[in-house]
Amino acid sequence: MTNGPVLIELEDQAAPEVAEAAPVPELHAPAPSGQAMQVAAQLAARKPSRLTRWFWALVGMFLSAAVSMAAWDFATGMVARNQYLGWAVTAIGGAALLLALLIILKELAGLARLKRVDGLKARADTATQSHEMGQARDIVDELLRFYRGREDLAWGRDSLAKHSNDVLDADALMALAERELMTPLDQAAQREVEAAARQVAAVTALVPLALADVVAALTSNIRMIRRIAEIYGGRSGTLGSWRLFRAVMTHLVATGAVAAGDDLIGTIAGGGALAKLSRRFGEGLVNGALTARVGVAAMEVCRPLPFGVGRRPSVAGLVKRALTGLFSKSESGV
Repeated sequence: MTNGPVLIELEDQAAPEVAEAAPVPELHAPAPSGQAMQVAAQLAARKPSRLTRWFWALVGMFLSAAVSMAAWDFATGMVARNQYLGWAVTAIGGAALLLALLIILKELAGLARLKRVDGLKARADTATQSHEMGQARDIVDELLRFYRGREDLAWGRDSLAKHSNDVLDADALMALAERELMTPLDQAAQREVEAAARQVAAVTALVPLALADVVAALTSNIRMIRRIAEIYGGRSGTLGSWRLFRAVMTHLVATGAVAAGDDLIGTIAGGGALAKLSRRFGEGLVNGALTARVGVAAMEVCRPLPFGVGRRPSVAGLVKRALTGLFSKSESGV
């Protein structure tokens, strides 16, 4: 037995032609879909079942009763042990209960304010569709009363009150009211939308932690919708902000607007350029674009007047300005 090299003779075969080899298939990464915004929208739009609502209602009642009884026993026990200290603790508990009642009243006032905006918007829609001069003047008068205490709209109120009597057409009067009162509010609301889109895009692109983008999308969108409602005079509280957020997200999910992200960033990324970008950066673009779409929908919901022809802000324009602010030299410190 030898340990030398072994020669294995093969049959004569023609060597394969390299040119005839099959091309290597290209592996394309899945296109960014804005998963964080889709998850946030599904969480907000999902309606709990009746059994779930009853369960949490009973749990809340049980916990309220348990906490109340525990607080009462604690206060009476302190009074029995030390009269002065016990009454001091009772006073603290009463003050906390009073603050809780004030918070509840504030939430109810915020919900009533939002309901007033909804009613004004419904009447404005009717006046716009009917082209009745009397209804249009009623809407203008109600708008002047609604924004009576806003110092930032003082010039617009004075201009509208001065020129409204000179307008004899219902559509022209509604356009005048929109131009004088809604223009500064629209600009402030668009700045809030751009800031929220920029924040969501940055967190998605730069923070690789799991669920961090979902949490950022939820908090940023709720804060954005609350600020938009305050800009238009809604003054929503915590419950009102969540109600508005659910209403906006339910509408977007029902129309399928949240699932479509590529059309929003096509004008920004330029066709297939997203395939050349990183996955996280592409997701940030889509999430920021979807946040801008949510912001425009929130403006439509919170605005007391419907958008006139050509006055609805462009989602692509909002995203462009938001990304320009994100990568500008002033913010990057270059």
